[in-house]
Amino acid sequence: MVLLAFLALIAGAFFFLPLSLGQDTDLETVKTAFEKANITEAADITFNPIVLLEVSFPQASGPDVLVHAGVQLPRNQTAIPPVFGVQSSAFTRSVAASDSFVVAMVDLDPPIPQAPTEAEIRHFLGGNFALERPNAGGLSLLANSTPALSEFLQPTPPAGSDPHRYVFLLFEQSPGFNTQTEVNATTSVENFNISQFALDVGLGNPLGGSFMLVGPDPSE
Repeated sequence: MVLLAFLALIAGAFFFLPLSLGQDTDLETVKTAFEKANITEAADITFNPIVLLEVSFPQASGPDVLVHAGVQLPRNQTAIPPVFGVQSSAFTRSVAASDSFVVAMVDLDPPIPQAPTEAEIRHFLGGNFALERPNAGGLSLLANSTPALSEFLQPTPPAGSDPHRYVFLLFEQSPGFNTQTEVNATTSVENFNISQFALDVGLGNPLGGSFMLVGPDPSE
């Protein structure tokens, strides 16, 4: 009986292991990962995060896959649009939990990291995100009340390419976001500039972010 209980405990630990490994828990670690991957320079952003942005990819079966800043994920784990959340305890007076937010996802390396002539590719851009009630762990999911300006595009690096950097950024939404005309559903996703867009629309610097590496499918 004791042995069965022990085995059940071990099985449970392994079942939850991917979730505990995936979540970022320290702002300085995320910032350092951005700097080491040369993201701040490549995206031309000032990145001093004040909240932890959690990004998770639901799976057709099994637990969600959480993005840990700098982790490399198999492409087949990124097929379903990601879910976003933040630790609600991190908000300050300057960023209220009642505010609206913008989430962006860009590829910094198309078509290949050595010659990113199509960078950036806009993989997601959506606004009017609001925080839901936090769960027992203090995580508040972000839910948007309007269609995204750019719906999610699955990472698709070309065959033979090194892994690409896919960056997720969270902004406080500006008053001018909903009336901007730079990006709509028909705007090309290539040669996007998240830094310039944020400047034009008045988003300011990112509140938080994360990133992952994704390479081509092994069969390609």
